[in-house]
Amino acid sequence: MTFCLLIVAKAPVPGFAKTRLCPPATPEQAAEIAAASLLDTLDAALATPDARVVVALTGDLGKAAKNAEITTALRKTAVIPQRGEGFDLRLVNAHADACRPGESVLQIGMDTPQVTPDLLAEAANRPEDAVLGPAEDGGWWALGLKDPLHAKALAGIPMSRDDTGDQTLRALTDVGLAPGILPTLSDVDTIADAHRVAALDPVSRFARAVAEVR
Repeated sequence: MTFCLLIVAKAPVPGFAKTRLCPPATPEQAAEIAAASLLDTLDAALATPDARVVVALTGDLGKAAKNAEITTALRKTAVIPQRGEGFDLRLVNAHADACRPGESVLQIGMDTPQVTPDLLAEAANRPEDAVLGPAEDGGWWALGLKDPLHAKALAGIPMSRDDTGDQTLRALTDVGLAPGILPTLSDVDTIADAHRVAALDPVSRFARAVAEVR
């Protein structure tokens, strides 16, 4: 059965994308890394069996690194704008806007370019009513819901903190779900993260972009 594979993404514009990589990266290099991360994520998503890929996008793609390549890749997906004040509400709205009635959703970001089609398919086909993929920094990299309306539980959860994962798990449990736990991944916030993730696939776009930072 087809499921919604929702990617929440930000246009990789220099000076706005992956700024925590600077220094040692320049704003342009950080944007190139973000663009490579998005493209590798899109490749994995588009190769995932039974996935209907939807990208909730914010930012000016016309000013982004690799804008032509990203635009071409996005033509294979459904693109919707992010809406709402605060990242928690943008996530809630993205689930509501992306999914069709009766369709389950697996939501990821663009900060884990090491994801594979097999990993995404396994996550989407878990039997639990919800799944959560912890990130090494205390956040999370994936949220799967059999009923996308349960994404409302994310409202009010502070994002990008070392307790975001724990708070999300607690919020899902509080609405009666019994989340399964996916493998823990490292997302890319710092240059150390970037090198660690790049080493997992040295020939990827992402690894090549990271290698440009001296």
